[in-house]
Amino acid sequence: MKTIIIEDEKPAARLLQRKLERMNVFAEVMLHSVQEAIDWFQTHPHPDLIFLDIQLSDGLSFEIFEAVSIQSAVIFTTAYDEYALKAFKLNSVDYLLKPIDEEELLQAVEKYKSRVNAKADSSLNLEQIRQWFAPQQPNYKKRFSIKVGEHLKVIDMEEIEIFYSEHKGTYLQTYEGRSYVLDTTLEQLEKELNPQQFFRISRKFIISIKAIKDIVVYSNSRLKLSLNSYREDEVIVSRERVSEFKSWLG
Repeated sequence: MKTIIIEDEKPAARLLQRKLERMNVFAEVMLHSVQEAIDWFQTHPHPDLIFLDIQLSDGLSFEIFEAVSIQSAVIFTTAYDEYALKAFKLNSVDYLLKPIDEEELLQAVEKYKSRVNAKADSSLNLEQIRQWFAPQQPNYKKRFSIKVGEHLKVIDMEEIEIFYSEHKGTYLQTYEGRSYVLDTTLEQLEKELNPQQFFRISRKFIISIKAIKDIVVYSNSRLKLSLNSYREDEVIVSRERVSEFKSWLG
């Protein structure tokens, strides 16, 4: 089994090498940077197994896979917290959280051997790794299911021009001018709505950016909005929200 270690901290690399030797796994090559690894992979046969640190001295190890097509199996050795690394179990052989526990190291090696014996595909999917480390996109609400009499009506977010509170109730109004009561609050809605599409202009209103027909300067440094269909009350941007509202428009 041809094995290499890619680790920017040389003492840590040597310690890992010694632990592997006690398991009869011999890493004869140790690389310490992204560029050094790229140069090596471009001029040498690729190994069966790589022990790979994610953060190297000159960048993230992902850059290696952008420069060179690598089909080796990978066991990650990293200081990232365990929660962020759970996804690695999906496709790579395993991960080892620093400081590396020798029993966990043995289990990772045995897992790799069992995959080889089963002829499992242990190649690395770089795009999956990018997705694991990309910021998670919030799961914003896409539609409402509203009971109307004995029926349920589904209203997509694109149909809604405004949410408002009135008489201790919360409502949405569509571009067709129809209002529906919601079993929630504006405070809760504010957390569930896509902030690129909706903005809370006051304690009473959350409006869609597509609903705005006109904006005029109003008293006390406030702004007054004209919407497509909502006419029940003046839609005023509160003074403390004007600056943030202008930034949102921009």
